[in-house]
Amino acid sequence: MGVAADRFRKIETHLLQSAEIKRQTAVSCAGSIAKAADVIAEAFLSGRKLLLCGNGGSAADCQHMAAEFVSRLSKDLDRRALPAIALTTDTSFLTAFGNDRGFEGVFERQVEALGNAGDVLIGISTSGNSVNVVQAIGAAGKRNIRTIALTGNGGRLASLADVAIAVPSGDTQYIQETHLAVEHILCELVESVLFRDQGVLPAKHDSAGEDSR
Repeated sequence: MGVAADRFRKIETHLLQSAEIKRQTAVSCAGSIAKAADVIAEAFLSGRKLLLCGNGGSAADCQHMAAEFVSRLSKDLDRRALPAIALTTDTSFLTAFGNDRGFEGVFERQVEALGNAGDVLIGISTSGNSVNVVQAIGAAGKRNIRTIALTGNGGRLASLADVAIAVPSGDTQYIQETHLAVEHILCELVESVLFRDQGVLPAKHDSAGEDSR
């Protein structure tokens, strides 16, 4: 019983602490989340695209978020695809450039190749110090690409981006769990701006969204 009780305490502690970080984020980051959603929606309305970069779990977040935009988040909304590209998925480029030139410039190079003025780049780093994400944000700024940072409560990234969503925690797990919630909120807000609030008619198609997978 002692072992089982200890496990239950760990489960409860983690979930409650994660919920508390999300509550704090709701208080401290609501304005920046809303601003970030507006920046992304404006780019899509102008025919521009969204680029995303990050490492490890943050790389998975990039792919997840890009999938929501290209497919859809809300199963009850039949809409047109939105142009979002995760810079984390091209293994041939990532391994070639990383091997030849070093991993620190892999996202910067892709921003140079794929980014255009008016696009948006989201850089995700729980530490705020991922060098390849920092360099990508810098490259985007030089090309008039708007930048959004998803990070924790430390590091350089927040001060470099046009909009910073800094989760008030230094614990990687809790930051990641909160980032996922923020990412879903951003998708939901953008869908609302583009396809509900503004009366933009969704496209008719037969493809299924994530909820049917």
